Amino acid sequence: MNSSVAQKTEKKTALQKFLDFVEIGGNKLPHPVTLFAMLCVAVAIISAITAAMGIEVTTEIINRATNEMEVQTIKAVSLLNGDGFKYMIENAVSNFTGFAPLGVVLVGMLGIGIAESSGYIGTLLKKVVSITPAKLIVPTVVFLGIMSNMASDAGYVILIPLGALIFMAYGKHPLAGIAAAFAGVSGGFSANLLIGTIDPMLAGLTNEAAHIIDPTVNITPTANYFFMCASTLLITILGTLLTTKVIEPRLGKYEGETITGGSDLQNLSDKEKKAMTAANLTFVAMVVGLVALILMPNSFLRNLEADSFLNSIVDHSPFMNGLIPIVALLFFVPSVVYGKIAGTVKNEKEVASHMSKAMSSMGGYLCLAFVASQFISYFNYTNLGTIIAVTGASILESANIGTIPLLIGFILITAVINLFMGSASAKWAIMAPVFIPMFLKLNIDPAIVQTAYRIADSSTNLISPLMNYFAMIIVFTQVYDKKAGIGTITSMMLPYSMTFLIAWSLMLIVWVSLGIPVGF
Repeated sequence: MNSSVAQKTEKKTALQKFLDFVEIGGNKLPHPVTLFAMLCVAVAIISAITAAMGIEVTTEIINRATNEMEVQTIKAVSLLNGDGFKYMIENAVSNFTGFAPLGVVLVGMLGIGIAESSGYIGTLLKKVVSITPAKLIVPTVVFLGIMSNMASDAGYVILIPLGALIFMAYGKHPLAGIAAAFAGVSGGFSANLLIGTIDPMLAGLTNEAAHIIDPTVNITPTANYFFMCASTLLITILGTLLTTKVIEPRLGKYEGETITGGSDLQNLSDKEKKAMTAANLTFVAMVVGLVALILMPNSFLRNLEADSFLNSIVDHSPFMNGLIPIVALLFFVPSVVYGKIAGTVKNEKEVASHMSKAMSSMGGYLCLAFVASQFISYFNYTNLGTIIAVTGASILESANIGTIPLLIGFILITAVINLFMGSASAKWAIMAPVFIPMFLKLNIDPAIVQTAYRIADSSTNLISPLMNYFAMIIVFTQVYDKKAGIGTITSMMLPYSMTFLIAWSLMLIVWVSLGIPVGF
């Protein structure tokens, strides 16, 4: 990191000193691969202790396979017995290959890799820099991160590495670009101008939980829409201010190689201009063709069993399920067109070579993903995350406090639980049956409770090692700082996480106090 160098001539603020402490302390931990391996051992030991103590919780929970309520007694399961050892041995490969971000990242990188190595991204960024004021680039990256979540997890894979390249093109530190994009992408799960894949999923779980008390309650995927639109503005402003006032000054000047080549910034050769125009036209034609396919009657890209046109696109549709390979193709084809015209890709052998080069850079990620996937799987198998979630919910439910303090307590409990359970839908399947009926008894709209849940979930995703893409963020960061580790990511994202959590919660409190509906 360049933070210590950049601050030599300036007196550090208390916040910068604290973040330096977090970074140094975090990076003194073992290598992330070793650390996740140690966490696997810790989970195994804790599971054995809790299982021996007979720790269990009984709760009403949504069965995600049937979407029906079930009363279940959930016991701590030991990894240090015959069944546990059998599980670890038999599932080591499937834990890895079934790790949610693995295929997403690798397929996405096939498209991005050739876009970068062919020169298409570099040329495109030079053009963008020549026509876009530097003062707009930070809010643009944060805003694009927010909006990317209408495409599910694509923002993590596509926009975060692009954020680094965009910032480099403007002479900014690439880690600041990663931080800004990551803040936008994570915040986007609860802030957007459009409905995404997470909205119908959460609404379905909320409805099932609400029917415990009132079978007539039915919220739609647009139940949080008004609040999400306002949150888009809030997160864009906060993300921009934190990036420019806290993160960039702390990181200082980037001393590595930049993508634009300095003096070459404004000057594209005729061949580059011709290649970029052809590639851009190819991209536009592909997008138009994709939209036409989606809009066709009985399109194979839509879920024809959905109850509305919007849901047929976003709710378990072939389009959304296959979005990552679609996005990869949207990068891949224009990049090959660019390379052929610019002379950087001469034949199909060079295309394969560029793809191999992109994959070769993912070796570190594969190692980290293997141990991270085992840790997350062990945590799920032992039921430790579920026990923590239900215990925290029970504590809050038993508290005799008013509506606003109860909502604040719910946000804080969820934020802490999110550090131990990464999946938003899995966590809500456990928490919704507890909290939705509890708040319904107090005449609080389930849509408000769902909004509070999403605020907490999005805010602490930024600092949770159990978040599915945390390992990937570390690898992207190490491209520009070989010594980067968990401490680097945590120190960069902690200001965003805490600021988002506090400001967003205050906004919800004001919103609810004024009686403004959170959505349709």
